[in-house]
Formats: sequence, structure tokens, C-alpha cells
Amino acid sequence: MESVSNIYKAQLSDNDFRKLAGFITRETGIKMPLAKKVMLQSRLKKRLTALNITSFSEYTEHVLSRDGLSTELIHMLDAVSTNKTDFFREAIHFEVMRDLVLPEFAQSRSGQPFKAWSAGCSSGEEPYNIAMVIDDFIRGGYSFDYQVRGSDISTAVLRTAINGVYTEPRIAPVPKNMLHKYFMRSKDKTKKLFKVVPEIRKKVQFSRINFMDDTYKVPERFDAVFCRNVLIYFDRVTQEKVINRLCRHLRVGGYFFIGHSESLSGMNVPLDHMKPTIFRRQ
Repeated sequence: MESVSNIYKAQLSDNDFRKLAGFITRETGIKMPLAKKVMLQSRLKKRLTALNITSFSEYTEHVLSRDGLSTELIHMLDAVSTNKTDFFREAIHFEVMRDLVLPEFAQSRSGQPFKAWSAGCSSGEEPYNIAMVIDDFIRGGYSFDYQVRGSDISTAVLRTAINGVYTEPRIAPVPKNMLHKYFMRSKDKTKKLFKVVPEIRKKVQFSRINFMDDTYKVPERFDAVFCRNVLIYFDRVTQEKVINRLCRHLRVGGYFFIGHSESLSGMNVPLDHMKPTIFRRQ
């Protein structure tokens, strides 16, 4: 109990914060100003507990060691990455998919599968949402296959995404007609859990990708890339690098979606502005 008490009292020094923050920024691109010190301290205390380490100086030394880089790094990144998403978040993008992107695809690329990428997918709501919109469109009388990829740096949220199980508050934004088609309710009514139906889950693949890597291990050329509310965590130079890397996997004429709090203004990227937060590959 004494070690738990010591961990609770542990304080992250400015020096250790600078070491960890610099490393996190180099590894993930996430900006870590001094204002995030309290947040970082709070999130990493769980890692101190898991490792039975009683001080942040010991943890910093461990995670930056050779052994720590191979065993602890991924857990630290899971702890510090911010994962906020919802079904039908920024719903206008899904309306554009339904009314513009998919009809255009059905007319011009008959016989090919539609491929979409949710880059920074968090716990899976966005890629499943994309798959549901595509599937619902196809049910309207179209005939083409589709594939959706979701990627994130956090292995913890990817485990949730793969399971495809969500609480009642999480699925609240889903329209009732889609809820009945694309979710199964838990047989235990007290749990109020909903699972994405197998037909949709099999269309979505998940993988861990770090945007700071020079290349991304995705073999596909996509028809649509969603990178929404991810760029806000990077500085301007990193944002431009990441977008250019993502665009390597977007076919010419493909669509690129960003969050409403983000902007590509003034960036040297191969995208033409179509509508607010919606772009097209040159």
C-alpha cells in the first residue's frame, strides 16, 4: 500500500516533462507545451502503478532506455494519445458521401470496390460509420463492393474498435433505421451494449499506424480519406508532411475530409478545395 501511496504523491518535474514531451513529439508529432504537464502527469500515473515505479524520474529513465523503448513505449503512447470520436460526428461529411461521392463513384468506376480510409480512427466509430453509409447507399439499388480501413497509433483503442461493441450513449447519434440494420443489442438488457453486425465488421480492417513514419503500411489507393480532428494535435510543418503522406494513398480525383476546426490554407499539398473541410486529389 505504501508504494501505491508514493505513486499517488509522485510529481512530474519540469526537467522530466521536457524529456518526455520532446520524445512524445518526435515519436507522434503531438504538440506537448508546458501547459500539458498536469495532463501528462495524470495520465502516466497508471503506468507507474502498472510498473510499480514510484517516481517520474525513474519512469522517464526507464521509458527512454533500450528495454523501455521496446516494452513500455507503446503503453506510454496509448496513455497520452487523445481519443475522442462519435458516430455521425460532423454529419455533413456523410451527407456528401451519400449525395455526391458515392453516386459519382457508382457512375464512373463501375466494377471496382470503393475504398475508404479513416486515418486516426480512435475506437472505431468513424470507419464503421463510413461502412454503414456505403452499405445503406448500395441497398438503394447499386452494385459494387467496398472496403474500409481504420488506423490509429493507440493499440488500446484499436482493441475496442475491433470488438465493435458500444454503450447506449455512444450509439445515440445513429439514426433509428440504421441502428436496427447495423447493430445487435446485447441479450443482457441490463448492460445496454450494442455490437456492430458481422456484415459491417467484416468490411472494416484495422491497423496501427504512426503518422510520423516516413511511409504508411497501407497497400491500397483509396477513393476517400477521412483525417478529421487529428491535425489539430500537430504543428503546421508536421500537418503538411502528414497530409502529403496520406495523399500518396489517395487516388487522383479521390476525396479528402478534415475536421471543421482544421485548415489547409497555405499548405503545399496536392488537394483542391471543394467545400469547407472537403478537398479533392489533384
